[in-house]
Order: sequence, then structure tokens, then C-alpha cells
Amino acid sequence: MLYPELFKSLEAVRWEMSKDIPWDSFEPQKLTDEQAQTIKMNAITEWSALPATEMFLRDNRDDSDFSAFMSVWFYEEQKHSLVLMEYLRRFRPELVPTEAELHAVRFPFDPAPALETLMLHFCGEIRLNHWYRRASEWHTEPVIKHIYKLISQDEARHGGAYLRYMKKSLAELGDSARAAFAKIGVLMASARRTEKPLHPTNLHVNEALFPNDTVQSRLPDPNWLERWLDTQIKFDTEWESKVVERILHNLSLLFERTFSSAQDLNRYRKEITQRIAQGAAAALPVKGPASALGETV
Repeated sequence: MLYPELFKSLEAVRWEMSKDIPWDSFEPQKLTDEQAQTIKMNAITEWSALPATEMFLRDNRDDSDFSAFMSVWFYEEQKHSLVLMEYLRRFRPELVPTEAELHAVRFPFDPAPALETLMLHFCGEIRLNHWYRRASEWHTEPVIKHIYKLISQDEARHGGAYLRYMKKSLAELGDSARAAFAKIGVLMASARRTEKPLHPTNLHVNEALFPNDTVQSRLPDPNWLERWLDTQIKFDTEWESKVVERILHNLSLLFERTFSSAQDLNRYRKEITQRIAQGAAAALPVKGPASALGETV
């Protein structure tokens, strides 16, 4: 069981909103209205950890270890939303999200395979770590720069925790876990080829609500994410390459195979898929001559 160890390790480095945020260092002239608006959007986006946790608990009912870890992940993710809202409450109170705006991102996610979802969120944590690092560089006001640095470090630790559960799944499930992780890894490592940023909050998750079934689509400004990435924090090709490199590096360690590109990973995925198919074919019962003729044997 990983939960006790992960609880202990994450608690040891947990920051406190009252002690570890330099609120008194706020410099009002260094916070623009444009920057403040993006803080509001991120505060609401982080609130979507609520429906994500409901999804994880529903789809992992047979895994109490991982479900228990959700108590830590959920707490820390909701604290990200809370600290951004506290920043606005202190310095831009007119932009604090309303309860209705927060509740709008709480909607049911369709059931999905647990292994694929685990891998998707592992990649999402890597991406958020890089987004928030870039956001910290873009902002000019020192308190919010510090906040984004703290939450980016949290996201990196969460990714590490998800990786531990991925290793556990490999030990228990073998090639079925490898195939699931490689499948999502190829998608996430090919994100630069897509029009929209590939992150759990920007993916369609409820067919009945389509197209209003992404977290981003339910924000007060559904188009803010692309604008934030492209024209504000300028998350360019260089930064996207860093995300892909981290995904491929971690999967190289996980699978004990070197992947330099999404194409390398895709070849590995096909290899594993073929191995699973061959194993399934070999497990089929072999009919004798009599049974092949439909006779009783």
C-alpha cells in the first residue's frame, strides 16, 4: 500500500497559507487587470478537482489504496483554488469567483478506464507544473509569483505520486497496464500537433452534455486558456517540448526502454498490443479433429 508513505512524504513538505505566503509583500502597481482576470480563471479551473475526485472514487472502487490517496490529492488541489481566491479576496475582491461560477465546473464525468485516466492525470500534472512555472515568470507582482511557484511544485509532487501508482499497476497487471499507459502517453506526447492544449480540463468528458462538457467550456470565459497560453504566459514550442521530454523521460524509466519521441513510444505501444493479441490467441482452446467436425468427443 502506497497511501501511508505518500501521505507522510507530502505532509512533510506541505506549505501553509497563513505562514508561507508573503502577503505583506504585495505590490499593487505590479498587478494588472489582465493578470488578475487570469488568476480568477485558474482559481475556478482548480476547483474542478472536486468532480475529478468524484470520478476517481467511482472508477477505482476496487482500489482502496489509490482511493485513500485521493484524500491528499483532493485537499491539496482544492487548496490551490483557495489560495488563488484568497489572493483575489485581499487584492482584487471584485474578481473573487462566485459560488455559482465554482459550482458550474462540478458536473459528472462519464466512466472511463481507470488506467487510462491515471495516465492522463499523470501527464496533466506534468503539464500544470510547466504552465504554472511559466505563469510565475510572466507575472510581475511578487506574491502571486510566489504562489504559482508553490503550486507548480505541488503539481510535480502529485505527478510523482501518480507515477508510483503506475509502477504498482505494472507490477500487478503487466502488459494491460503498459498498453493503457503507452496509449495515453502517445496522445499526450503529440499535443503540439493539436489545436487545443491537451489537459484533463480541456477534454470532453460527458457525451450527454457535449459540447459543453469540458471544464474550460464552463468557465465565465471559455476561451481564456488558449489566450493565456498563447499570448500571455507565451507557452511556446520550447516550453511544450519540455513537457513532452518529461513525459517521455518518465515513461522511459517506467518501461525500462528509451523513448526519444512520440513515434518511439507509439512503436512500443504497437509492440505491446501485438504481444497481448498473441497471448490471447495462444490461450484459445484448440479443437481436436472430432470436435472440429461437430462430433461428440
